Amino acid sequence: MNSIADVSVAAPFDAAREQKPIKLACRNVWKVFGAGARQFIETRDGRASAEDIAQAGLVGAVRRVDLEIRQGEIFIIMGLSGSGKSTLVRCMSRLIEPTYGKVEFEGKDLLKVSDAELIELRRHRMGMVFQNFALLPHLNVLENIAFPLSIQGMGKAEREKRAREVIELVSLNGREHFYPRELSGGQQQRVGIARSLATKPEIWFLDEPFSALDPLIRREMQDELMRLQAVLNKTIVFITHDFDEAIRLADRVAIMKDGEIIQIGTREELVMHPATDYVAEFTRDVQRAKVVSAHRLMRAASTSDHGGNVTPEARIASFSQAIVTAGKPFAVVDKSGQLLGEVTPNAVIDLLAGVEEKGSGNGAARL
Repeated sequence: MNSIADVSVAAPFDAAREQKPIKLACRNVWKVFGAGARQFIETRDGRASAEDIAQAGLVGAVRRVDLEIRQGEIFIIMGLSGSGKSTLVRCMSRLIEPTYGKVEFEGKDLLKVSDAELIELRRHRMGMVFQNFALLPHLNVLENIAFPLSIQGMGKAEREKRAREVIELVSLNGREHFYPRELSGGQQQRVGIARSLATKPEIWFLDEPFSALDPLIRREMQDELMRLQAVLNKTIVFITHDFDEAIRLADRVAIMKDGEIIQIGTREELVMHPATDYVAEFTRDVQRAKVVSAHRLMRAASTSDHGGNVTPEARIASFSQAIVTAGKPFAVVDKSGQLLGEVTPNAVIDLLAGVEEKGSGNGAARL
């Protein structure tokens, strides 16, 4: 298996993403800790092995990261504790200074902008939500949400108006004058989300925002994030160590290990085509029916007698019971209703049973 990959599957619903502009990119980004780290990397032109770094007495927290995040995408960075994911997201916003490389925001290298420009970007175009809600205990919900707007110098009436707008957006109506101690964990996280949205950021960094929540509340907050994304269409960089969370939320996922990105791909690509044994192990217990799309199991239509219609991006789990019960192929149609192909009950049964991949009519994989 390759050591690093960005696997692509030609699907109609992926093509639209590729047409969107690149919002944020990392070009050979390194973060190395230790005396002389910058000189060490610069003299090697951004190339060094893990052994070289260890022999120099340095720690490579982030190593040779290359990625591109497109406008409106939910891009999830995941890995185990110590993999470098939180360090990487802080490098992206320059909360931590990268040791080497480029971090480009709309094509501009953030490592070369002035402190004043960076502050302006963070205040007006970037939003951040962290695992610890970081609410100010002496301020109520309305005041907490309006706080970043006061830092911008916005007048009281205007910032309270904006704060009330996002309070409604995150369903906190009626709790404007509650203090953090009077809120549940999920409500506190909603305040944190609302506060970060108050400035109308173009890119949103979320570092394990739901990991401290109980499972039921966590799922509720994931649903809330997806609802907000459907309304706001933000570019989101989301950090997690939970692959189930990544499956629910991500457009694409980057898996990190020991400071490096091992593979970048859609949920389906990572599960069906892991680039390394590490990625395979990471995705081993994933229910494939929740990840695999109708497009992947689709073949050329052989009949006009279909038991139902599904979109190319529909996950198999969403219609597996219906297609097996019908005992007929389901037509795969695009948004205009044009027939693209069909999925057969046997293909779905094979997937559910874990049968090994076979060729399919359109060249996509079939289990």
